Amino acid sequence: MRALVQTVSRASVTVDGTVVGAIGDGLLILLGATHTDTDATAKELARKAYELRIFDEERSAADRAAPVLVVSQFTLYGDARKGRRPSWTAAAPAEVAEPLVDAFVRALRERGADVATGRFRARMLVESVNVGPRTVLLEL
Repeated sequence: MRALVQTVSRASVTVDGTVVGAIGDGLLILLGATHTDTDATAKELARKAYELRIFDEERSAADRAAPVLVVSQFTLYGDARKGRRPSWTAAAPAEVAEPLVDAFVRALRERGADVATGRFRARMLVESVNVGPRTVLLEL
């Protein structure tokens, strides 16, 4: 799994003109899954992201009880090393990825996180204001 983690002052996801997930000061996590990922991978990556010391004074979202917005993003596994058209073969198919995204969200909630989400398989408009800016790519 790959997670692109950003500190934000606010972030939201809109689907068909309706906001389906929004947070204030916290983390925006764009999340991608590959073929070999498991529920254990999702759980460990959720722990790592939530405990990542990315905020001021080396604090984590867990330390601050900061909200998290999780947005599924299969394009994190895009490969554009050859040509101009990315290959998506490393991305897990939707029927594999969706339960893994759900497991990631569930693991965050089990740790006490207030989690908002996008909508899987939907065309989403993601808006965010990155603070810092701070962006970290995590991969397991």
